[in-house]
Amino acid sequence: MSKKVDYKKSLTGLNEVDLTAKIQEDELRMKKLRFAHAITPLENPQTIRSLRRDLARLKTNLRITQLSTKEGDKNGKNN
Repeated sequence: MSKKVDYKKSLTGLNEVDLTAKIQEDELRMKKLRFAHAITPLENPQTIRSLRRDLARLKTNLRITQLSTKEGDKNGKNN
């Protein structure tokens, strides 16, 4: 199985609070990586790319969970 598929599966059980914490943690890692890369080139600069994409996946998943909870709230109010 590819890394991307494993990563997506690990995100499915997380709630909004966990996703937000993971996003903040990864954004901090991204800042540190970019700073380190500016000072001395990284051995593997592809890590920045993969981290950026993982952040996008996290933010997408967070948005999906937010929309699903709003959808659930709307359905609950109408009934």
